[in-house]
Amino acid sequence: MTPPARPGPSISRRGFDDTRRAESLLADPALAPLAEVRDDLVAALTRAADPDSALLGLVRVVEAAGDEVEALLAALRDDAAARARIIGAMGVSTALVDHLVAHPEQWRDAVDAREMTPEERTEALLVEIADPGDLEPQDALRVGYRRQLLGIAARDTTADDPVEFLPQVGRALADLAGSALEGAVRIAIDELGDEGQTCRFAVIGMGKAGGRELNYVSDVDVIFVAEPVEGADEAAALDVATRVATRMMHACSDATAHGSLWPVDPALRPEGKQGPLVRTVASHRAYYERWAKTWEFQALLKARHLAGDATLGAEYLAAVQPMVWEAASREDFVDDVQAMRRRVEEHIPAAEASRQLKLGPGGLRDVEFSVQLLQLVHGRTDESLHSGTTLDALAALSAGGYVGRADTAVLADAYKVLRTLEHRIQLHRLRRTHLMPTAEADLRRLGRALHLWDQPDKQVVQLRTEHSREVRRLHQRLFYRPLLSAVAKLSPDEARLTPDAARARLSALGYRDPAGALRHLEALTDGVNRTAAIQRQLLPVMLEWFAEMADPDAGLLAFRKVSEELGTTHWYLRLLRDEGEAAQILAHTLGASRFAGDLLLASPEAVQMLGDPDGLRPREREEILKRMRAAASRRDEADAAVASIRAIRRAEIFRVAVADLQGRINLEQVGDALTDISEAVIQASLEVVVRAVEADRGAPVGTDLLIVGMGRLGGSEMGYSSDADVLYVHEPHEGTDDQAAQEAALAVVGELRRLLGAPGSDPPLGLDADLRPEGKSGPMVRSLASYATYYERWSETWEAQALLRARPVAGDPGLGERFTALIDPIRWPAEGLDATQVREVRRLKARMEAERLPRGADRKAHFKLGMGGLSDVEWTVQLLQLQHAHDHEELRTTRTLPALGAAVEVGLVGGEDAVVLREAWSMASLLRNAGMLFRGRPVDSVPSNLREADGVGRIVGMAPQSGLALAESYRRTARHARQVVDRIFYGEV
Repeated sequence: MTPPARPGPSISRRGFDDTRRAESLLADPALAPLAEVRDDLVAALTRAADPDSALLGLVRVVEAAGDEVEALLAALRDDAAARARIIGAMGVSTALVDHLVAHPEQWRDAVDAREMTPEERTEALLVEIADPGDLEPQDALRVGYRRQLLGIAARDTTADDPVEFLPQVGRALADLAGSALEGAVRIAIDELGDEGQTCRFAVIGMGKAGGRELNYVSDVDVIFVAEPVEGADEAAALDVATRVATRMMHACSDATAHGSLWPVDPALRPEGKQGPLVRTVASHRAYYERWAKTWEFQALLKARHLAGDATLGAEYLAAVQPMVWEAASREDFVDDVQAMRRRVEEHIPAAEASRQLKLGPGGLRDVEFSVQLLQLVHGRTDESLHSGTTLDALAALSAGGYVGRADTAVLADAYKVLRTLEHRIQLHRLRRTHLMPTAEADLRRLGRALHLWDQPDKQVVQLRTEHSREVRRLHQRLFYRPLLSAVAKLSPDEARLTPDAARARLSALGYRDPAGALRHLEALTDGVNRTAAIQRQLLPVMLEWFAEMADPDAGLLAFRKVSEELGTTHWYLRLLRDEGEAAQILAHTLGASRFAGDLLLASPEAVQMLGDPDGLRPREREEILKRMRAAASRRDEADAAVASIRAIRRAEIFRVAVADLQGRINLEQVGDALTDISEAVIQASLEVVVRAVEADRGAPVGTDLLIVGMGRLGGSEMGYSSDADVLYVHEPHEGTDDQAAQEAALAVVGELRRLLGAPGSDPPLGLDADLRPEGKSGPMVRSLASYATYYERWSETWEAQALLRARPVAGDPGLGERFTALIDPIRWPAEGLDATQVREVRRLKARMEAERLPRGADRKAHFKLGMGGLSDVEWTVQLLQLQHAHDHEELRTTRTLPALGAAVEVGLVGGEDAVVLREAWSMASLLRNAGMLFRGRPVDSVPSNLREADGVGRIVGMAPQSGLALAESYRRTARHARQVVDRIFYGEV
């Protein structure tokens, strides 16, 4: 009589869902011999993915064990490792329980399972087929296959870390599939007898089987190749091979009393399901050379001999694999691969999209397509990337610098997690599925299978969500990397950047000094470190991007200098490789603009903004000012504080310059942005200087300070080469001595001018006060009362004209309002101008044209003082403002073009005349900015040097080699404008 089971510990909160049923099963007579190890048994069950299912399966298997029962119970009682493997397999898969119930003797295969070579797996299966006993050979194949599958699952489910064990599982399953295919080929050939010996026949594995990363339940993708044996007829041999292939597929996929293995899918063959099932090597080669589509070469990346004649398989691979690594040179290759991925997503049923582990956004396909596209593009020149296994290829991409190490770790981890989830879901019933379950019990089992013990149902959903989000983020960045399309368009020699190829390419691209450019390339790419490896990826493409601009030699030199400055940082080359159009924007910027290049060399870290989707949006004044104040607050000395302010200014001007060169902002927006930067610099620096002067004096300055913008600063029309025209105003505090206040104000202004005008790595911001009362002869700073007295008694018409563009830009807002109220009646005179004043304005303009134009300058081409230039248009508009602004409020603006528009609205200027003036002013401003951008120093006229004129012309959107056309276009525009100026300003008819 069997003794009753002794009472054991409570199994509540041990992972069992139905504790009452579990207690009953533990007390089942079948398990009575295990009573003395009940604690160990319960512990093993609680580590199973589904303790309830594992316990029920254990009872069923023990009851079905027959002659094996004593040995099985002994193993469960005495061997902890055996106990863990048996229970682990049954806890994760009801299908494996059913298999063990049907074949209880295979519990030993679960216990004794070990890592096996492909040859060992094949030999074991062939032994079962050769001696099938009472079974048909194909059923013996099924039993033998499940025997090994059970062993793989037992090792998998008891691994310390199932996620890290995943690659071994994929290899084992792929090798087992190959062994099964070999067995099926043997079955088919044996059934044909002598006829089966008339051909050589091989099975090429594709997809996950070819890549040695197969699932537990998956179609096995294959391609069949055959050749007649010597002396045999090719057509007859292909007919035999077709029958071998057909029988082989049935041997695997037919459902018998012992189930089936999996469908063998030959749909990846040439012409798909419409093409012949079997072809010769020559036929395959001819098809791929003439007709194959891009996706077919992508599929061939994973091709591997799996079964049949190994020599023939090697011949096939030798014929087609070189074409795989040439496919990226096909026209629109990258676009085709990207489009195919989008089509896959579009065909996912809406109800499944959020649950798809394989095809959905952030799923396994995102990882696989990203890796494969990078392999195919870069693998033309780097054989280390020639792997059909996703994780191995990803590691090779990382080692070669094609993918960042951090990104590689994220992708690899996510891929293993998602594949492990897929495996565990499929293992449960050995059914092909890629969908996350929704039932709480299924999610709990899935979470526990990944060793998530605390709220496993919630943890597993969170784990999958987090990894899918990261996969999608990196897929979008890697898969749609602009660099890929550019690299794919290069020939393999160009992509390799060998010295001979580089020298020839530099000459062909139009570099003026190919030898010098080659030295830069060698300096950047020399060595075996990661930096040099990434530069070798970037430079073949960037050479062409530099050459698309007017000065590729200067661009390459600047890039070398920036790279030498930043090459050791962890983010620089990763940014250029991975972040959108950053590399292309940088190349175009440096090849187009010495000004931007100089700014970047002074602040190389500013290149980071090129990788930010919002990086080229000019910042508003308050945003810039906030950053400048924060930077200044971290410095104790005024010089250091203002230097930090100027560093921010330098980076912000670079931002505007790049946005301008990229065509993302127009002339008006450039003026606004540069004005905002200048105002922020003046305001932040003024605050620093006031604090410094007060600290030095040991007392408050005792007066409010105001800086008034004049000229282009006041008009919000700053250019890259503009000085800041200003007036300095102060207003003593009540009780402060006027002389003391004046001295304090002078001390502040003097220090401000020194700090902002000091030579540095950024363009100094010259504060020009020549438009102050009495000009250079007058005091630098005046009180508000002094300005009132001067304007009341002595101001001249030219000063009223200068005040048309006066606008407070820094300092005390209240004082700014009072100063504006003071000057409004002066610049908008109630009676306008009398005839004498009009003559005075015209005479002053004529004198300026005669005296201020530089010696030797071309009056027809000078942007500011030439005929039809900026001065012509601005003085014409300003004369109208002085005459009519009191009566027409629309004219009361400091900006030139809005004032011109207002003059049209009130009928002072005809519409056609306004168009001519606007075009001339805008063109002169654009060319002035473009000249500064291209040369890195102010340009006052259309360059006479054709190369420089070409560079300026390209920046404003003209075609290459348009230097002469640029000069002609500007002269024509300016000539038309001068005709309007003569009529409106000078009153000539």
